[in-house]
Amino acid sequence: MNKKQGLFAVLAAVTVQFVLGVAYIWSVFQTGIANSIFGGDHAAASLTFSLLLAILTIGSVIGGKLAAKHGTRKVVFIGGIILSAGFFLASFVTSAAPWLLWLTYGAMGGLGMGFTYSTTIACAQKWYPHKKGLVTGVIVSALGFGGVVFTPIVERLIASFGGEGAGETQSFLALSAVFLVVCTVGSIFMKTPPDGYMASPAAAGPAAPAPAKNFTSLEMVKTPQFYLIIATYMLACMGGLMMIGFAKPIAVAKGLGATATVGVLAISMFNSLGRLLWGMVSDKIGRQNTILVLLTGSAALSLFVNAVNGYWVYVLIALIGFFYGGIIGTYPTLTADLFGAKNLATNYGFVLLGFGAGAIISSQIAGYYKNVAENDISLMFPAFVIASCCAAAGIVMMLVLRAYRKQEIGIRN
Repeated sequence: MNKKQGLFAVLAAVTVQFVLGVAYIWSVFQTGIANSIFGGDHAAASLTFSLLLAILTIGSVIGGKLAAKHGTRKVVFIGGIILSAGFFLASFVTSAAPWLLWLTYGAMGGLGMGFTYSTTIACAQKWYPHKKGLVTGVIVSALGFGGVVFTPIVERLIASFGGEGAGETQSFLALSAVFLVVCTVGSIFMKTPPDGYMASPAAAGPAAPAPAKNFTSLEMVKTPQFYLIIATYMLACMGGLMMIGFAKPIAVAKGLGATATVGVLAISMFNSLGRLLWGMVSDKIGRQNTILVLLTGSAALSLFVNAVNGYWVYVLIALIGFFYGGIIGTYPTLTADLFGAKNLATNYGFVLLGFGAGAIISSQIAGYYKNVAENDISLMFPAFVIASCCAAAGIVMMLVLRAYRKQEIGIRN
């Protein structure tokens, strides 16, 4: 019976994460929302997206604590209600009060997603403790794949509701209904395994050795490893977040307006693929080695944004998404390796603070340079140079983290 419950929990987590993939198609909304609600201010419009990601981190902390007391099922259900309500209310926002989009889509949407995001990952990892990288990769890749599926759906919704500049907010109404149904049904199957449950350890591959203890959040925040991991997370995600928010506008500015949606599809698809494949790679070569490879690739790729033209733009967008997906897919497992799986839902919520900070900073940098660039996309290049430098700094911090890990926690990389 335990094995069936574990399978159902993972499938439910995959389904819930799939609909959360809507977060990664903001590029579809960016131009229309900027022009119709924020008077052409791309930085203000992209702040909506970055607020959702930033508040997601706070929601993950709160959701993790609530899940420990009341169970994953209730938290996922409540998260779905908040997320659905946020998008429902966002559908009524107009240019008369643009800040309401930050409150509804951004804050409420982020809080609801946070309740469901790390709690579903933590629940699934507990069912398959010896395959954390694979299980986490499968679940978070569903989020990326959701972006692939929802991109053409939302494009059609926007067109049917009046086109760019008019249909974006109305599409939020339809998405609200999807969130409500999927999260409600999915929550029914989200059950945490009993204490001490171990799923077929003999069949597992060479998983990372367990940490010496399961850290509480209070214990975790007293370690230097915690501050290194959130700092590297912040630095690692910037290039990917910039491209996710502006993939379509960049493609349009490169003269690919007729096929610009391909950019959104490319980054969503390869974001999903990266989450899955790099999760499996991390089971083989170690989380920190994997992140070092990903940071190196991200730093290099960000420097090619100005150099590529034609359909090579989509190749670059896809590769940036592939490396970004690997980063997002590996950090939950690294957190479990460092601080234990027992309190992962809450602990990973704290680690996500680095991601949230990166989301805010990257959106403002990219939005500022997009405002400067207008249609000359070469003027946006400094944003990606900054992202490359941040990834390079992340490499140094990850090397320091690896040294701390070997010395103080004693986990072999």
